[in-house]
Amino acid sequence: MLSLVSKINWPILIVSCATIGLLPLFPEPHVWEKLRMLVEGNLIRAIDWFDLFMHGTPWVLVMLKIWVSLGRDAG
Repeated sequence: MLSLVSKINWPILIVSCATIGLLPLFPEPHVWEKLRMLVEGNLIRAIDWFDLFMHGTPWVLVMLKIWVSLGRDAG
């Protein structure tokens, strides 16, 4: 799994975070709205969970890619 993440190019991850990860931007980034709803306990509907998964996936992939990159440099 981590080897698959290491094969993803940085430009693809950056573009996906800037588009899927943030859009729509107004009134606030969608992923931020869903994270706020999760913390407040308002993430109840299935569509909200799907939105959190869809808009959060690029950010999780970036964090995994950073983790894999730092692990390879340290080893």
